[in-house]
Amino acid sequence: MRATLNTTFQSLQVRNYRIFATGQLIKLIGVWMMFIAQDWLVLQLSDDSATALGVVVALQFTPVLLFTLFFGRLADRYDKRLLLFVANAIWCVLALVMSGLVLTGVVQLWHVFVFAGLLGVGNALETPVRQAFVSELVGTPLLPNALALSSATFNTARIVGPAVAGLAIAAFDVGPVFLISAVSSAAPLVGLVRMRAGELHRAGLPPRAERDAARVVDGLRYVARRPDLLLPMGLMAVLGLLLFNFQLTLAALAKTVFNTGAATFGLFTTALAVGALAGALAASGRRDRPSVYVVIGSALVFAGLGTLVGLAPTYWLVVVLLVPTGFFMVYFAQASNQRVQLGVDAAFRGRVMSLWVLVFLGTNPVGAPMIGWVAEHLGAGTSIWLGGLVSFLTAAGALMWQLRRTRSRVRLCWSPLPRLSVRPAEPSPARP
Repeated sequence: MRATLNTTFQSLQVRNYRIFATGQLIKLIGVWMMFIAQDWLVLQLSDDSATALGVVVALQFTPVLLFTLFFGRLADRYDKRLLLFVANAIWCVLALVMSGLVLTGVVQLWHVFVFAGLLGVGNALETPVRQAFVSELVGTPLLPNALALSSATFNTARIVGPAVAGLAIAAFDVGPVFLISAVSSAAPLVGLVRMRAGELHRAGLPPRAERDAARVVDGLRYVARRPDLLLPMGLMAVLGLLLFNFQLTLAALAKTVFNTGAATFGLFTTALAVGALAGALAASGRRDRPSVYVVIGSALVFAGLGTLVGLAPTYWLVVVLLVPTGFFMVYFAQASNQRVQLGVDAAFRGRVMSLWVLVFLGTNPVGAPMIGWVAEHLGAGTSIWLGGLVSFLTAAGALMWQLRRTRSRVRLCWSPLPRLSVRPAEPSPARP
């Protein structure tokens, strides 16, 4: 057990990463509390409009679509630690202003729209830089473990934040929740100041002149020449567009389908996050680059479970299904992320990760209004199972493309345990 724990949490032995993860955990708990409060506030201000909720989510991620490639270029040119400090400072100031509007009772729906858009700008800068910065904290050998632990940190906050937010909203309304989020967002700033710059792993970075010449188009061409990077990014683009909108769909499902309150919405989100945390920890023991079939297989299972969530007829069945759905949601995301990060050159890491963030988060401005419209006119359950079904068909198509490209076949092996394996196709017998 001790050896397993040491392996699972190995990256936490690195001081800089330990400080980084602690600051992220504190901030993210507040962020998830704010997301729950923001969604509930939008429903209150818009008479339970799922479309308005979709607009807020779209505004929150539109800057990712517009600016993340440019900010990824900055990550390859400038000090990532300084960029992270600027991004987190922007987030902290915005959260304080929004909490003031809510606490004074003057907040209106358009305030939430503007707040979501400005937060998106800070997120567009922070996310690709943070993704690329992890390798400087721990180095390449510990990178898979550090990425998995970062995902575990995210999903731990995803468990704690919604649960606390649901209880706090029921007891005190949304105002205090925004204030707690604003205070917690200062934690990463303290952590970045306390880091030791001399212990960062920057030996593999290109010379300054080469970094200054970094262009966005060079990063796009680099990815275009790499089918091993294109496939996980393509899958993430489709699943991110159609199935990663649980922030929107679960709120509508709780309020409009099961006619429940904020505490139930928090329970839905917590059940999803419990499975997500388990999926992140399951990926923490990985040391090598995951195969493409791990990415595709986890995408198939995740899409299938997402379809079942949308079709579930009872509240408790949704709660039960959300646990394995969260597991494979994060397992797929982590396998895709690790396959991209462990296959990219250090000189292109910032630009490639900005493209990853673009397909992961930047699809939300397109998907959120569409999913919100389907949820409002056809039902929240339909918006979930329909997205899951299309995602499943896409993953199945990716599997067929990969098998055909590599001339391989999927076979069922019975010994020692039943399992699927991928093997090269047997050559046809030569004709006389």
